[in-house]
Amino acid sequence: MEKTESGYVYILTNPSFREDWVKIGKSSRPVDIRSKELDNTAVPLPFEIYATLKTKKFTKVEKQIHKQIDRLTDLRIRQNREFFNIAPSVALDIMRDIADLLDDAELSVYVEGKPVISKNKEEDKKIEAESQEKLRKKPKPPFKFHMIGVNIGDTVVFDALDIPVKVASDDKIEYEGRLYSLSAFTANFLPENRQNTSGAYAGPKYFSYKGKNLNDWRKEKEQ
Repeated sequence: MEKTESGYVYILTNPSFREDWVKIGKSSRPVDIRSKELDNTAVPLPFEIYATLKTKKFTKVEKQIHKQIDRLTDLRIRQNREFFNIAPSVALDIMRDIADLLDDAELSVYVEGKPVISKNKEEDKKIEAESQEKLRKKPKPPFKFHMIGVNIGDTVVFDALDIPVKVASDDKIEYEGRLYSLSAFTANFLPENRQNTSGAYAGPKYFSYKGKNLNDWRKEKEQ
């Protein structure tokens, strides 16, 4: 009889999704490889691994987790997809309950992108609390136009002077034949009575797209 190889069931989150949206799937290869495959233009930011369960019965386990979630209520975002409207911690509880019934289960919770072998539910909660606290302290990634759905060639407006400028790259604008970052443009063109003493500016705060501030666009997309 051919030996069955172990595989993984995973819970993925994404900073560009709502906090209670997760992707739950399976892979015969390490999950970090699978998460990178999912990083494409369809999502603004890369997926992050929340937890994994390694077992030879990974195909059955994935189906069982999906079934358990579907029994709770209609939490599947689209019926033919692996996305669910459920908090990652709740999905992890379901995964743990199933893992407890398996002889070969190896459950890992991820902290700062690194797996921590889980021992029990209380330890999971502690790991998750520590992870969330570190995420709160972690600085946001620099602003990129793709985060809010703005493309190269689109126009944004420097609100202080009502100047329209063209988006030249994911983090640069073009004005009168020169390229600027949003911060550099602000430092150069902000009226003197609105300048600060440091000369450093959070560029997106001073620009708008379709009448809405770039920071507001980002907050909306992140929520």
